[in-house]
Amino acid sequence: MANNILKHTQAKKVPSKAAQAFVDTKTAAGRAAFPLSELVNDTGLSITAARHRLLRLGGRVVRPTRKHQFFLIVAPEHRAVGAPPVTWWLEDYFQWLGRPYYLALQSAASTYGSTPQALQVTQVMTDEPRREIVVGRLRIQFFVKRSIDRTPTQPLANAYAPLRVSTPEATAFDLIRYASRIGGIGRAVETLVRLLPLLRGPEMKRVLDAENETSTAQRLGYLVERKGNPKLAEVIHHWLPSRLPLIPLVPTKVKPRNAVVSEKWRLLNNAGESER
Repeated sequence: MANNILKHTQAKKVPSKAAQAFVDTKTAAGRAAFPLSELVNDTGLSITAARHRLLRLGGRVVRPTRKHQFFLIVAPEHRAVGAPPVTWWLEDYFQWLGRPYYLALQSAASTYGSTPQALQVTQVMTDEPRREIVVGRLRIQFFVKRSIDRTPTQPLANAYAPLRVSTPEATAFDLIRYASRIGGIGRAVETLVRLLPLLRGPEMKRVLDAENETSTAQRLGYLVERKGNPKLAEVIHHWLPSRLPLIPLVPTKVKPRNAVVSEKWRLLNNAGESER
């Protein structure tokens, strides 16, 4: 009983604006996000009290999901959007979750200058299924790769906050592998073409060794050759086993009567005009 009274008395001594002061300090330090546990440890507030005080700050903080006790700091210049840029807090969020991640696909390609169309969503690769996040006007879509730790990534240069992004070569591979989920092979190729000048043979071989997916390599090599990079295509072709099964360019599409077969890549082009 005495211990409970002491704890209650100590809780009452926490300044009424402790949460606001905490958020101000994090903002001044350039932080865009924090877990609730950090506020609890810093102020001595209980979990319930800390959460309630943050919620009373109104639009200054927001949670990406109701399930998680992780908060984003919304600076005045981001109030119209309703959240800080995803790239400012994605690393903190996944470190808190304890899961691997990297900025992927068209979102990764955009960091290398390949932006054929304005993206309305941030695409993130991780190792287990995760629901899409919508916070303010931001939308984050998650893709799953069980072997994510093998995928070559690198820090995003000149980023506001630390951020992992797939290398150009890993991005190219992912674009073909996940084409059906990002608008089809045509959309994937639009992005791939703009990445081609950045792709290097040794790094591509590193990706092929890491991913070890023959069918995706066949499709990627075929498209790279068609889009005008025969040297890189040969790196991919040399990596492939000598005996290959015949596969369609688009796995989910029915074979048209006049589909062209590439014997070199053992690939049936059933995409029609979409990949030209």
